[in-house]
Amino acid sequence: MDKLIYLDNNATTRVDDKVFEAMLPYFKEEYANPSSMYEFAKPASRAIKEARAKVRDMLNAANEKEIIFTSCGSESANEAIRGVLNMNKNKRHIITTKVEHPAVLNLYQTLEKQGYNVDYIGVNSNGELDLEQLKNAVNSDTALVSVMYANNETGVIYPIEKISNIIKTQNPNTKLFVDAVQAAGKIPIDVQALGVDLLGISGHKFHAPKGIGALYINSKTVITPLIIGGHQERGLRAGTENVPYIVGIGKAAELAVDNLKYEMTEVKRLRDRLEANILKNVFNSRLNTGVANRVPNTTNIGFEYIEGELILLHLSDLGICASSGSACTSGSLEPSHVLRAMGVPFTAIHGSIRFSLSKYTTEKEIDYVTEVLPGIVNKLTNLSPFQNELEELRKLKS
Repeated sequence: MDKLIYLDNNATTRVDDKVFEAMLPYFKEEYANPSSMYEFAKPASRAIKEARAKVRDMLNAANEKEIIFTSCGSESANEAIRGVLNMNKNKRHIITTKVEHPAVLNLYQTLEKQGYNVDYIGVNSNGELDLEQLKNAVNSDTALVSVMYANNETGVIYPIEKISNIIKTQNPNTKLFVDAVQAAGKIPIDVQALGVDLLGISGHKFHAPKGIGALYINSKTVITPLIIGGHQERGLRAGTENVPYIVGIGKAAELAVDNLKYEMTEVKRLRDRLEANILKNVFNSRLNTGVANRVPNTTNIGFEYIEGELILLHLSDLGICASSGSACTSGSLEPSHVLRAMGVPFTAIHGSIRFSLSKYTTEKEIDYVTEVLPGIVNKLTNLSPFQNELEELRKLKS
């Protein structure tokens, strides 16, 4: 492949060269078990401590003891949710949203089968959460609420501080877990200002490697461990620490803090350029999120009366990587549960594409995509069996 344009950064990101370089010594020279007592183990132990401090700074946690390392965002979510519920076995009511990542949504559905009473909070047509429904759902039996910070398919940001205030006003004992996997590295995260009890992140979404995540646990929140064994991670996550990858997420967290301004200005500018040119030049395109507040790198665009999978295949032939939604559900023929919850019309839901940029995305790449995409869509539109409907849509938008 001569050309690669990667616009699927919500699925995973390229490991930053500085992250990779920081990790290398801990594969070879500094390979000791950090729990060992001898001098040779001290560099590995110090490296974990330093990485924990960097993640603490990224999240503005009160201290590094509130950060434990996990293998990924899914483990962080399971640790948080199961850990809270195991400490509150007398409470059987839990709340989440209809648009959560499968790591949370599928776990809630499993818990529902196990006898928990679950409320799934809806969203409007822009993907914004129904806060009044949330307020009315919290009661004295509510053990936990799980709300993502930013949606992985649409990029829509949820007002976590406001959500926390609603929950704590209704029931001060209800815990709030936030899946911040798609927010980390894209927008500032301040766990103290947000008022969250637990918050999970995944390194490979902000230029660390796959296989490393972190979970913030407020010092006033007590949970049970998901993985039981040794003393590692304050007894909350047993198993010998993955030192190179912990170093990697620490370095990535440090770089993410330094890069936030660029992410929120230049990456956003390129995202807006991509979005505007597509909407201008493709008559049967629509912005699925409308005016909703989003992370700066993500756009979700529907192409009416054609199949999104066909668009992706044609883009792939040109070396352009995008997706139709969550990488965790890419093998499913079912339309996105997120777009269904938003009420995206059937004419566009199967033709919706997510483009997600990163600090490595260039203007030249964006312009190439907007140059070739209209031709792809036009070709597929001409093959669509819905020619009468497309003609009506063309007239409406002309």
